[in-house]
Amino acid sequence: MPLVPQFRIADAARLLGVSDDTIRRRVDAGVLPSRSDASNRTVIDGAALAAFARDHADATPDPSDVRRSARNRLVGLVTAVVADTVMAQVEMQCGPHRVVSLMSAEAVDDLGLEPGALAVAVIKSTNVVVEIPGGLS
Repeated sequence: MPLVPQFRIADAARLLGVSDDTIRRRVDAGVLPSRSDASNRTVIDGAALAAFARDHADATPDPSDVRRSARNRLVGLVTAVVADTVMAQVEMQCGPHRVVSLMSAEAVDDLGLEPGALAVAVIKSTNVVVEIPGGLS
């Protein structure tokens, strides 16, 4: 059974999108549990980091007043629209995530999608590929 990885301060900071100093302050405050590894470097348990990331996620609130079964909603700005007479590719920036959607050109027109428009990417899929970096098995 694979062991849960431990992350050094810089790696944890990169994964959470914050500075090394922010992680150190959270460790010093006892918000993120840490320990010293065999080389006496401060490391954070992967499970603890994942729980912290989930509990402290700052998702942009969904501005729509729509109730739906899909749980994956990413609020962002449309950054590009490439359309022909039938189909369109809409690119959005949702926080640090780039989302690309293919839809009909008619849908783009109906929704008024253009660069700078606020939009919500709703993702509902039974096919999600999960990968791990090489060497972590």
